[in-house]
Amino acid sequence: MPRNLDLTALRSFVTVADTGGVTRAAGLLNLTQSAVSMQLKRLEESLGRTLLDRSGRGISLTADGEQLVSQARQLLELNDRIVERMTGQKYEGEIILGVPHDIVYPAIPKVLRHIHRKYPRIKVTLISSMTRLLRDQFARGECDVILTTEQGLMPGGETLTVQPLVWVGAPGGTAWKERPLRLAYERSCMFRRGVQEALDRAGIGWEMAVESDSARSIDASVGADLAVQAVIEGTEPPGVERIAHGGALPELGEVNINLYRAETCTGPVADTLLALLRQNYGALQASAPASAAGRRHDDLAGGLSLAQ
Repeated sequence: MPRNLDLTALRSFVTVADTGGVTRAAGLLNLTQSAVSMQLKRLEESLGRTLLDRSGRGISLTADGEQLVSQARQLLELNDRIVERMTGQKYEGEIILGVPHDIVYPAIPKVLRHIHRKYPRIKVTLISSMTRLLRDQFARGECDVILTTEQGLMPGGETLTVQPLVWVGAPGGTAWKERPLRLAYERSCMFRRGVQEALDRAGIGWEMAVESDSARSIDASVGADLAVQAVIEGTEPPGVERIAHGGALPELGEVNINLYRAETCTGPVADTLLALLRQNYGALQASAPASAAGRRHDDLAGGLSLAQ
């Protein structure tokens, strides 16, 4: 007799694969960690295969797990489409999400992918810009949700994490040893002046070796060992690495990653989006002061609502 796969267990398996851990998956699924672990165990036992490698610090997919995960996603998407079509439970509309370009990675692609799978009729429009411009757009009602990088917290916001700025350069690079220190920054970057002042206080000469209005040009220049820059820890762009300078470069302080949500941006989709943002940026919180996270105000308005 043919055996049936447990879709609930498959959903837990895919969520663990996407988030990299049982704890995060349990939060997204509104289940306890033990419930998720039990579902994973039942799924492995029913298939007679080990799907997850638990031998390391985290959880990774085995070869069998990698083979299953793409097919499991297809099966779950088909299930969700059938349920939506037969029950009439549709979510339609658009959410405009503003995120500073330097904190888009690695979190935002994961968030957008999850929203698209769960709510395929929802369009999430991503705007990447500077914090100052995003706040202006939010105030005009042109964005529903924005993330910002700030030294403090404006009314209506919620601090997701407080992260230090760290020096980054080319893998194995030597630009950080040169004097004057060659810096690469966008002309309008909010961190630029603070980095320069920190170097001045430390008595380290510096020069602007690369200036551009393009973040990609800056990243490419740093990755080529032409200069260095400082970024928020945990958001390092591809092709660079944190510099192990052993105190040769000054400490640079901390930055808030804040969340602002328009009062009119409500409903299950918006709630799911915010939960994903809190989870993914909260994962950077290892070194953050506990008192800084989760501060909230509730008096900022503007934006779009979702049609159910």
